[in-house]
Parts: sequence; structure tokens; C-alpha cells
Amino acid sequence: MENIFEPAVAAKVIDRINNLTPETRPEWGKMEVSQMMAHCNVAYEMAFENKHPKPNALMRWFIQMMAKSTVCGDKPYKKSQQTAPAFLIKDKKDFETEKSRLIGYIRKSEQLGSGYFEGKESLSFGKLSSEEWNTMFYKHLNHHLTQFGV
Repeated sequence: MENIFEPAVAAKVIDRINNLTPETRPEWGKMEVSQMMAHCNVAYEMAFENKHPKPNALMRWFIQMMAKSTVCGDKPYKKSQQTAPAFLIKDKKDFETEKSRLIGYIRKSEQLGSGYFEGKESLSFGKLSSEEWNTMFYKHLNHHLTQFGV
């Protein structure tokens, strides 16, 4: 697994994002490119913003049991795999706004480094190691950038 906290890896991911255009179409799935970037931004919003509610204890336990190994594990996502409700983007999004936000979040994560994320609490999964945060961020980005052919 690539390490999104390393400058060279973050730069490669940003280069892939910069190869997207408003006209880029997915190889699978229903999202438009701007919706995909907004969808990817949700993971960073949950890490950095006070925008999404923390699930209650029962729901959090259920999410940990059902999804943590998929989200934080090395096995790639399946095409068109179901996502959590907070990640569903149904309305139109502005391409440049979402692109700028996503690149900003990637740069912020890289600048903060893996040490910042060691033991940092995830809204859904509790405290995670920096390796788990890396896997969650990188695997998700790679999956969707691949979906859009970059």
C-alpha cells in the first residue's frame, strides 16, 4: 500500500486528480466526477471538520464489526460497492471547488504526517493507527481515481 503521508505519493495522487476534467466519465458506477471528488472529501471532512455526527455507541460497534476490516484493510474495494449514507452524494457539485478541496485535504494530511494520525479517533471506527488512516485514505482515493481512469 502506498503511503499518502509521503510527499512523493501525495504528489502522484494530486497529479492523477489534476488529470481529471469536468467531462471525465467513470468506467463503472453512477457518480459524476465532481460527485466522486465530493464523496472522497467526506473521509477528510470526518477527520478534520466538525461536520458529520458521531454515530451512537451501538451503531459505532456495528460499523466497526461490519466495515472496519473492509475500509482499513489491504483488500481492494469491489466495483460499485455500497457506501455509508454520509458518503452518498446525490446533488450536483462544482468540479473546481471539489477538486481544490480534495487537493487541499491531501496536502494537509501529508504536511501533518503520519504522527498526527497515530491513535487519532475516527468517527466510525474509534482510534486508528496511522497505517489504518493511510490505508483508509489511499485505498479510497486510488479506487475512485481508477474508477475515473486516472
